Amino acid sequence: MSTPAQAPLWQESVFRVLKEAGIQQVAYVPDAGHAHAIAQARADPDITDVVLTSEEEGVGLVCGAWLGGQRAVLLMQSSGVGNCVNMFSLLSSCRFPFLTIVTMRGEYAEFNPWQGPMGRATQAALELMGITVLRVDDPMEVEETLGAAVDSAFLAGEQVAVLLGQKMIGRKKWEQD
Repeated sequence: MSTPAQAPLWQESVFRVLKEAGIQQVAYVPDAGHAHAIAQARADPDITDVVLTSEEEGVGLVCGAWLGGQRAVLLMQSSGVGNCVNMFSLLSSCRFPFLTIVTMRGEYAEFNPWQGPMGRATQAALELMGITVLRVDDPMEVEETLGAAVDSAFLAGEQVAVLLGQKMIGRKKWEQD
């Protein structure tokens, strides 16, 4: 997975906050919005990066990391939230701390109509499953918001999702070869 030579500052902030929070495992399905954090995690010898076949696997991985004494984060797109709904019951039943960072699709300048329904339902789906949702649409608020989410998850034992708005991430472009 390639990452731009110079990532936007908010993307640098995402990895910095995770690193400073002592995150030791990063679970993800490859996603351009998370490309910088994924590349940084893969390059960091103190972090285990785990490529998933489905986002729901990441819920179990994050819970297992906690049981093993480590902090983990699940990186996914809004479309992946729909894949996780059943597994989210593990979080409420067992009261595991949980942190996920979700790049939004189906919003600003979306070209793929399949992304719209889940993009519109993401926040409500997370909240219905008892997960606190914090949303960021301003790049200047990424570090503060993600830091607050880390504290809520790992100090208070909460389940928290940080949604990164599609407008902040930028237009997705359909590429044809």
